[in-house]
Amino acid sequence: MKKQLTLAIMAAAALSSAAQATRDVYLNDNWQFTRDGKAWETVSVPHDWAISGPFDKKWDLQIVQIKENGEETATEHSGRSGSLPWIGEGTYKCKFKIEKNCKHAELIFDGAMADAHVYVNGKLAGQWPYGYNAFRVDVTPYMKRGDNDLVVKLNNLEESNRWYPGAGIYRPVKLHMTEEAASLDTWGAFITTESINGKNATIDVKHQMVGCEKGKNYTLAVNLVDDRGSVVASSKSNVDGAGAFHDVLTVTNAQLWSPETPELYKAVFTLNRDGKAIDKQEVKFGIRTTSFSKEHGFQLNGVSRKFKGVCLHHDLGPLGAAVNKAALIRQIKALKEMGADAIRTSHNMPSTLQMEVCDSLGMMVMAESFDAWRDPKVKNGYNRLWDEWWEKDITNLVLNHRNHPCIVMWSVGNEIPEQWKAEGAERYKHLIALCHKLDPTRKVTCGSDQPDGIINSGFAMIADIPGYNYRTPKYEETINRLPQGFLLGSETASTVSSRGVYKFPDEPAWNREYPDGQCSGYDTEYCWWSNLPDDDWRLQDDFTWTIGEFVWTGYDYLGEPTPYDKYWPSRSSYFGILDLAGLPKDRYYLYQSHWNKKQHTIHLLPHWTWPGREGQVTPVYCYTDYPSAELFVNGKSQGRISKNKDSRLDRYRLRWRDVKYEPGEVKVVVYDENGKRAGEKIMKTAGKPAKLMLSPENTTIKADGNDLAYVTVSLVDKNGTLCPDADDQLTFEVKGAGKFKAVCNGDATSLEVFTEPTMKLFHGQLVVVLQSNKKKGDITLTVKDKKGGHKASVKIASK
Repeated sequence: MKKQLTLAIMAAAALSSAAQATRDVYLNDNWQFTRDGKAWETVSVPHDWAISGPFDKKWDLQIVQIKENGEETATEHSGRSGSLPWIGEGTYKCKFKIEKNCKHAELIFDGAMADAHVYVNGKLAGQWPYGYNAFRVDVTPYMKRGDNDLVVKLNNLEESNRWYPGAGIYRPVKLHMTEEAASLDTWGAFITTESINGKNATIDVKHQMVGCEKGKNYTLAVNLVDDRGSVVASSKSNVDGAGAFHDVLTVTNAQLWSPETPELYKAVFTLNRDGKAIDKQEVKFGIRTTSFSKEHGFQLNGVSRKFKGVCLHHDLGPLGAAVNKAALIRQIKALKEMGADAIRTSHNMPSTLQMEVCDSLGMMVMAESFDAWRDPKVKNGYNRLWDEWWEKDITNLVLNHRNHPCIVMWSVGNEIPEQWKAEGAERYKHLIALCHKLDPTRKVTCGSDQPDGIINSGFAMIADIPGYNYRTPKYEETINRLPQGFLLGSETASTVSSRGVYKFPDEPAWNREYPDGQCSGYDTEYCWWSNLPDDDWRLQDDFTWTIGEFVWTGYDYLGEPTPYDKYWPSRSSYFGILDLAGLPKDRYYLYQSHWNKKQHTIHLLPHWTWPGREGQVTPVYCYTDYPSAELFVNGKSQGRISKNKDSRLDRYRLRWRDVKYEPGEVKVVVYDENGKRAGEKIMKTAGKPAKLMLSPENTTIKADGNDLAYVTVSLVDKNGTLCPDADDQLTFEVKGAGKFKAVCNGDATSLEVFTEPTMKLFHGQLVVVLQSNKKKGDITLTVKDKKGGHKASVKIASK
């Protein structure tokens, strides 16, 4: 105890001294922005210039043949990249202050869309073309003491994305300053778990220094600190002539990181020159190991498990691409509640904020990089940058993110056009080698949709982790040809549905379209290349050589409105398990019933308000983890049924397909494996709309100017039953210590903009987003429905 106290006192003294020599400043506020160089507006960063619309088919209207969708001719695709005005140039400017003792400074951009050119005091200081990547700009040669002028010019080309990319400085910008030219590389730390033996962990610690002066004596001290602030291991040694530091430390009673126990530590580095502290850095990390093998599949901390993952695009629905911590937390918490334990950052490099949230909440990550390499998918895609930039982009990805325990594998591509060719395999080999050089601890994969092609080309043979996108019939057919002996569902399902929408009959079908531009919530519709969740689960459950899946997608996203690629208006996807507003579709409960082993699920569909369908067959489904159930309509039994392992759609679902609709009450009673009654669920026919119900997901937020409150608005009858077809136009008024940020109803065909305080309900619901300002107090949201004469308010505390 005395030794630990001494270490803590020494560490605090060193940090206090070094803290005065190092400073990080986030450049969030007081930016000026223009599209035309004439009209400037004040904005805060992160910022997406396109999310306020308007929606219009003219934005990035593409006359193309989408080969990935099996199209044989070029046709009009109006909503492919979200139908928002992201194309073209934009310019940001602000001032930043360099303190008088600063000798070295760099700007760290977590992402700017796209082709960023950074000017400091009128001179080009750096550039980075790939909008999804983080990059650093050394501003030391261009800076001056006091105020400095920063200008960032961006340019987005048409036909450069297959989905909505966003536009602008959509991730944070940080100014890093040190009082000495000699300093710790901001991405130089690399902390890994070498081994875990019982309760002890061996931690490998590396770091890199820049700006070394000859003849000086540099030492680096490192303290490993647990979440209670206790120093659990320490080291101090000389920095070698190349500015490198390496040591191995032992942590006793190590707390391991996993999705179930996301324990985090931090490494506190203090750089000393001739005994004086001149720089410091804190790096969070987790203690955990990963492995992949034929014998044990995927193992985390020595325990085999299968990935229960989803793919996520980077937009945050009505917020656009502008990253926000509260929105990311909301996403990850909802997915964990469903039972998911992993995400794939498809098809691009993740934000640092997203990885920090996954670290702290416990969500494994497949960190992806590219949608294409040298061979193009779209006219102005990454193919333009490949030759000059692929090594630089992979290097930044790995160096920036390799200390995040949540990342368990790197993905270097998605359905690469050249995957079936020898040159594709050669490029893959170089990508894998670079990832291994920068990070020997993680394996590498690439999502592929041509199983025979990648086996014949050798592409699959060199993969650390062979990954199939869809192609479920090929799993069993090709597994014996894969030398790795295991297979990952790197992208699965692509089932489509719209929240609250049900189509009859409920037969499975692919690429089915309807006049209203919606998809059925019975979860029986998919794309020609894809399948239903039940098909993936059979493979995961029946074969030990499968190591899990990443479902397309966790949330709906802007752009890629398959199967309505040629339909207008349709400007966002139908693939999500949750809709664009973050409201769960029925499919959410199907996945929850299979994945979440911590709680029971009983969910009925469809809703039971069908005026005009009296006497017509209206199938009822129950999504539950229980093996059997009995259904009642107004007290009359519709039969007791059990799941059937030999039936495609009855192995994981309970379905009564001959129920005839009559208004009233539907009740399901579920039974456990022993035939004992275990629970029930009731749904009722809705009466006339009577009131608005406001349901905040959080009643207290931080008064930091960034935190968000999400409020679900529902139109219900006098008993609180949702009116499932209500489409009333609502208006929103916000007063107090916050502002209206956005609204979304999850309707892929809606052209109402997210940033105006009015929107129609979609199947009875929508979500309003409020944002705090920097003053403490109450935020009051008032919602009005002129059509029905309804009005309701709710208060959120900002503290």
